[in-house]
Amino acid sequence: MEAQLKKLYFSLLIPVIVGFIAAYAVKIFLEVDVSAIKSFRIIAPLLFVLAFAFGVALPILRRTLFVRENHDQKEIKEADLLKFERETLYIAMITPYICLVAFFLEISRFHFLGTVLATFYAVYYFYPSHKRIHYEKRIFRTK
Repeated sequence: MEAQLKKLYFSLLIPVIVGFIAAYAVKIFLEVDVSAIKSFRIIAPLLFVLAFAFGVALPILRRTLFVRENHDQKEIKEADLLKFERETLYIAMITPYICLVAFFLEISRFHFLGTVLATFYAVYYFYPSHKRIHYEKRIFRTK
């Protein structure tokens, strides 16, 4: 289970890292003008809110729904827990992509740093380490 989640985690994260490198190179070498996009004042707060929604709020909501669905069970099957962890990982790993868009669009510093903070939280907290997986199995009584 841990190996599958790590494989998924890195397969979702590596394209973002490559995207940041590419976006940085495009900004330096091609001098792309995003001033037309900057005129939409709603984009920066929207990206900020979306980053925190996908990085923090929606994973908590998904966890709450999972607990609610399985509240009457004595133990949860490993396949069900794996499905839940995969879904949560998919939700949380949208946040780095939002941060990439914010970086490319050069939104205001406050909103950009907020998206970076949400991204760091999502990338750090949802890393499928052995300790975290063991903890989740213990909480949900998975054999």
